[in-house]
Amino acid sequence: MEKSELRAHIKALKKQHTKEQLLEQSEKILAKLEQHPNFIKAERIMLYSALPDEVQTQTFLEKWHLKKTIILPTVVGDDIIPVEYAKDTDFAVGDFNILEPQNEPYQGDFDLIVVPGVAFDHHGNRIGRGKGYYDRFLCQHLKVKRIGICFDFQLVDEVPTEPLDIKMDEVISL
Repeated sequence: MEKSELRAHIKALKKQHTKEQLLEQSEKILAKLEQHPNFIKAERIMLYSALPDEVQTQTFLEKWHLKKTIILPTVVGDDIIPVEYAKDTDFAVGDFNILEPQNEPYQGDFDLIVVPGVAFDHHGNRIGRGKGYYDRFLCQHLKVKRIGICFDFQLVDEVPTEPLDIKMDEVISL
């Protein structure tokens, strides 16, 4: 299956689930993440502000930002710029109608990067929305543990890959 076909297939599967079902799955997936050894030992974690059809992270961000350093992606041009999420952080709607933190760029290291995607396979391959933002960002942080999170129907047998695609070390789903 080509990437565009897989994206369309996953989009159709998402429409078969209610917002409430996706929120319930999100909570279970994030509960698995917070029990993961790499999450437990990580002090500096890059997460993301979710689009409506992604694993919902808002409650999780609010829960953990006082206990760990949470970094969120912002999109500037063709690049992801990491920004720390703090208690007094102001947010603005970014390029993809995602709430993005309005702080100075984060200059530190990461212990863990949690990555959304359209689809993942059991080998850690991932496809996103087709712009390559995460692949360009992740190739600069190859030594950092990368965990993809997704709904059960986003975990497929095989994701088509290209040479510049960055694999996840692990994928958490239900």
